[in-house]
Amino acid sequence: MMSRIPSRRLRTNSWTRRDLLRLVAATPAVGLLSHLQLRAASLAGKVKITDIKAMGLEHIAGNCLIRIDTDSGLTGYGEAGITGPIARGRIDTMKPLLIGKDPLAIEVHYQRMSSLMYNYVANIPTVSGIDIALWDLAGKITGLPVSTLLGGRFRDTVPMYSHGTGLDMLDKNACHDWAQKIKELPEGFTVYKCDIDRVLGVTRGEFVNTVTSTQLSNVRRAYANVREAVGDAIDIAVHCHGELDAPSAIAVAKAVEPMNPFWIEDPLNPVFSEGWMDLRRGTAARLLTGEKIELVRGFRPFLDSGAVDIIHPDLAFAGGITGTKKIADYAALSRTPVALHNVGSLVMTHANAHFASSIQNLFRVESALAHTGRYIEAMAASNPPHVSKGEMTVPSGVGLGLDLNPEFLRKNLAPGEVFWG
Repeated sequence: MMSRIPSRRLRTNSWTRRDLLRLVAATPAVGLLSHLQLRAASLAGKVKITDIKAMGLEHIAGNCLIRIDTDSGLTGYGEAGITGPIARGRIDTMKPLLIGKDPLAIEVHYQRMSSLMYNYVANIPTVSGIDIALWDLAGKITGLPVSTLLGGRFRDTVPMYSHGTGLDMLDKNACHDWAQKIKELPEGFTVYKCDIDRVLGVTRGEFVNTVTSTQLSNVRRAYANVREAVGDAIDIAVHCHGELDAPSAIAVAKAVEPMNPFWIEDPLNPVFSEGWMDLRRGTAARLLTGEKIELVRGFRPFLDSGAVDIIHPDLAFAGGITGTKKIADYAALSRTPVALHNVGSLVMTHANAHFASSIQNLFRVESALAHTGRYIEAMAASNPPHVSKGEMTVPSGVGLGLDLNPEFLRKNLAPGEVFWG
């Protein structure tokens, strides 16, 4: 039988000072409770998880959507940094930990999922997607936005950055045409990162053993062309994908330093090594990494050693909202800014906005909005993302504020996927 949640407890304005004092009196250790626990204390145990599903879509970088159903009829949505078939396989190993349980016990679920050892070591991208869906569900159960459950907002809009996708940076005319185009976009982005692989003449992900003089010359000329085209009103960043060894990364950094790059991203393999320290000592440019790094344990050596200036976790890879909040808090101890990586769907766009609004040490949020065809925007049945002057307004509504368009999802399933099958 479906549980009935008292509607009075699902409305934000139902909480009175008397209600709060009564809750405090009934909870001796209230000072140790998280903001979510405080908000949801009266609702604990009233909703149970009944199912967890995964579904892959096209054009979201191989991610998949996660859906958590409950006996209350409420549903939460998340996004995992892994394909649908792989996520479904891993979800099967985690269902015994979650089915029939209270979705509001997010910290308990996170610890149990992320510390799995048997039969398989925890797959953090799958954990991430489930965790995001649990936060969305928590917002719907309590009638509150996720940003409120995370402790409140430091900001109502979050600064974003975009991409110079497909730009031929070695062609001056192409750079000027592109600069004119982006300046006319209504979103008004003022930060763009531009890929280095095409300039180096390599396929993305291909390792460059040692950059040649010609490659360095091309790098210098390419980013100089972009800088000339956009002027000083738009910041540009160097977007690598781990192609370089340490000496090559140092050489590339020195080549682009005169163009004042906003940051250099992932020049080395994302696993921490002494090469990162060599690079840190070899350049004054800002260094950024983290899109494929998991949990605090992955970021800790970078933060403890000061190897990078900015960390760049992805909510769909790093541990979801719960895991990334732990990462951001650890980074705050050394006053390290947090940028958020995101090439995912509308779910990730909303999750990033809520999360970014709730952390003090935010730098920028990656955006897949305003791309050709506006694929992400088309996922919204209503309440689409709003970006102005390069900043996205945190979505209104409960949970993540999502209203997914089911017809769009059906038409854009990844090959072999069945609609929430």
